[in-house]
Amino acid sequence: MGMFKDFKDFAIKGNVVDMAVGIIIGAAFGTIIKSLVEDVLMPPIGLLIGKVDFSNLFIVLKEGTKVAGPYANLADARAAGAVTINYGLFLNTVISFLIVAFTIFFVIKQINKLKKEEEAEPEEPTTKVCPKCFTTIPIKATRCPNCTSEI
Repeated sequence: MGMFKDFKDFAIKGNVVDMAVGIIIGAAFGTIIKSLVEDVLMPPIGLLIGKVDFSNLFIVLKEGTKVAGPYANLADARAAGAVTINYGLFLNTVISFLIVAFTIFFVIKQINKLKKEEEAEPEEPTTKVCPKCFTTIPIKATRCPNCTSEI
């Protein structure tokens, strides 16, 4: 029973729950970014550089045993059993990674900025101004060292 209690204490801690929520949100965010890259960003880029579909960019290393090349697209090459290097899919993945990395960098930067603002609470003053001669004196002073007036 002691081991079960220890596990329960560990699983209920806020850090573990927060981490689990972060992982779930991160996975959903990754799916959104993948769709953004494949469905929104890459088609216009492909159109600009000559109607290229990046997901169909590949190099055939060995032709398939079922059907000989050339292959019109990656799906045909895979169906034929060809061995390919899929550099177009790799480009999509790299662009997705860069977008995710930039977004995480931006979010963490904003969180750190908010933390610094919270930490930078105003400090209590250590000096005050003498009402008679207007010089700066220590806050605990009861008499001004410059004009000798009582404060």
